[in-house]
Amino acid sequence: MKSNQLKKLFTQYKMLALLIAIALIWGFFTWHTDGGFITPRNVSNLMRQMAITGIVACGMSLVIIAGEIDLSVGSLLGLLGGIAAVLDVTHGLPLPVNLLAVLAIGLFIGLFNGYLTAYLHIPSFIVGLGGMLAYRGIVLGVTDGITVAPVSPELVHLGQGYLAPQLGLLLGVLLFGVAVFLTWRQRISRAKHQLAQAPLWRDGLRLLLIAAVLAGFVTTLNSYAGIPLPVLLLLALLAVFTYMTTQTVFGRRIYAVGSNMEATRLSGINVKAVKLWIFGIMGLMCALAGIVNTARLAAGSPSAGTSGELDAIAACFIGGTSMRGGSGTVYGALIGALVMASLDNGMSMLDVDTYWQMIVKGFILTLAVWVDVATRAGKR
Repeated sequence: MKSNQLKKLFTQYKMLALLIAIALIWGFFTWHTDGGFITPRNVSNLMRQMAITGIVACGMSLVIIAGEIDLSVGSLLGLLGGIAAVLDVTHGLPLPVNLLAVLAIGLFIGLFNGYLTAYLHIPSFIVGLGGMLAYRGIVLGVTDGITVAPVSPELVHLGQGYLAPQLGLLLGVLLFGVAVFLTWRQRISRAKHQLAQAPLWRDGLRLLLIAAVLAGFVTTLNSYAGIPLPVLLLLALLAVFTYMTTQTVFGRRIYAVGSNMEATRLSGINVKAVKLWIFGIMGLMCALAGIVNTARLAAGSPSAGTSGELDAIAACFIGGTSMRGGSGTVYGALIGALVMASLDNGMSMLDVDTYWQMIVKGFILTLAVWVDVATRAGKR
């Protein structure tokens, strides 16, 4: 009984446990780098590094929630980033045209993957595995196996630019205002439907915690150069995906498909269409991540995105997305991406051997899946 109660308690406060884990990771690396880990410059680099994995994890979380998997996203990220570089350097396309073209290609490839999975009934694991090989081969052909550089300053700005400090402060205030509004609206809604309310002090404490995190986040990044544009894009995607998954019919259908696909189909929902568009969204996220990665490196590399699919999947599992589908959140996946990026950044600063970095990340992934299995077993 006590074991089940502990499992239930951990499930309820899983996000808090993840935040505590991040604090411990940051504290460990800060101590061993004599404070170098939390300098404004390194935090800015960490956030920028996390943004690419986070963008892919936004799409991957939907795919996993729906009970599928996509192993091609790392290769697809590299392919679309390479196409963006070739269109910019070789063909000199204006930036808006370049972006639209790459996004359109990403959407098309994502829908193609979805069609193979949903309509031709090829397991998504096999579709992703085939795409991982095929797209990596295509990017080698597109780039002739060499780095395509230098890309235009306009494109570089998307990956290396910053939001002005004044605008960063304004953004922090707006985000806190949104948090207050959503808390107030939730309390009004629950009171209207005569549902149990959380104690007012608890909501107040949560808002104070949000205010402290936002203040620290904005102040630290403004101390260096401002909020990186990739991080700004990631925040925008977080808002869009959170709204979509919690406030729209399509979002509810994603969870329904992952929870019980047959029951969802019998209820009249077009399961095939839902899966098709989930993979389409995944393709769009790969396009965005590929563009940002090319802009950050100021070049298109044929090796870009290597192991990107593993980082994105690990971020989702660490963030609480169930490997069985039907449960998970986008913000949880982004917290998982922050865990992965923090480990990468900290171990690189400590000059840890590559093989040890891979061992640690593999252990963390296995531990996250075990926690998911253990907590779900406690619910039965």
